[in-house]
Amino acid sequence: MSQEESFDRRRFLGTAVKTIAAGELLMIDFADVQSARIDPSNATPNKRGTYTSFGPIKQIDAGLLNIGYAEAGPANGTAVILLHGWPYDIYSFVDVAPLLASKGYRVIVPYLRGYGTTRFLSGETLRNGQQSVVAVDIIALMDALKIGKAILAGFDWGARTADIMAALWPERCKGLVSVSGYLIGNQESGKSPLPPRAELQWWYQFYFATERGRIGYDKYRHDFSKLIWQLASPKWHFEDAVFDRTAASFENPDHVAIVIHNYRWRLGMADGEAKYDDLENQLTKAPVITVPTITLEGDANGAPHPDPASYAKKFSGKYSNRTITGGVGHNLPQEAPQAFADAVIEVDGFSK
Repeated sequence: MSQEESFDRRRFLGTAVKTIAAGELLMIDFADVQSARIDPSNATPNKRGTYTSFGPIKQIDAGLLNIGYAEAGPANGTAVILLHGWPYDIYSFVDVAPLLASKGYRVIVPYLRGYGTTRFLSGETLRNGQQSVVAVDIIALMDALKIGKAILAGFDWGARTADIMAALWPERCKGLVSVSGYLIGNQESGKSPLPPRAELQWWYQFYFATERGRIGYDKYRHDFSKLIWQLASPKWHFEDAVFDRTAASFENPDHVAIVIHNYRWRLGMADGEAKYDDLENQLTKAPVITVPTITLEGDANGAPHPDPASYAKKFSGKYSNRTITGGVGHNLPQEAPQAFADAVIEVDGFSK
């Protein structure tokens, strides 16, 4: 689930209380920032559920991993990399990918470390889930696929990963679409306690901090993840078959280790690797993202998320924020694929 705490927790607290009281997200009204509320049914057709599968999953050695990924569209098209989060997988983009491919984009949808067919090349590698390493994985994937520059788009862990790539490697990022905005964080901010109501939203994080939680997630990962889907997208009445298609990805042998390390690392209860210290130190400074960006939020997101007003100034390039209405929850690309695809196409136009 989105770091979810990787944004500044104290900033989140100030906005979370307002969000609960108001019942909807506040909208940005800066002179240099466009903002809008978009109902997919009133704009372009929402084609959720049109597709149920990708083509054959490809595999490629990249960095520490052999990465499984889906690909669609012409090989010479502008590259778009779509990044999922927890507890989701590439099927969050099963309807988005064909929409973009039909517009001439080369679409790459990788399984993150610990998901699906992605595997570590060595059994000796630490099953590390800290935020910077996932971004390093995707840079390695771009190198392996000989993609110099791509539009990056994602939600949850995927949005954070895309944010980090855009911040630290802007030369590799043509444009950015980030659900829930700026999700880069650090361990220090994670140490600041929140009042009970805000902490309650992070219940699973504290569960994962215990050995009971690790064993429980391993044993009940299917039911646990389904509960998270229901809480994070309370108005999305997905069918069991839709969830089960994704849940198969959680049978990856490294899945539990990556998820548990990710959440323990955020709380400072698990160490990262020294070789990534420089990257994490840069991220501690909350670097401004300079590439063209569109941030999205669903009007029914039940997962912890920052208010758009709290992160607008973290984007210094051409920027727009959109709230997608109609009961859209946390898994925005799967719940509103047309709106997500439209944002990718639009942000591509920002750089032209």
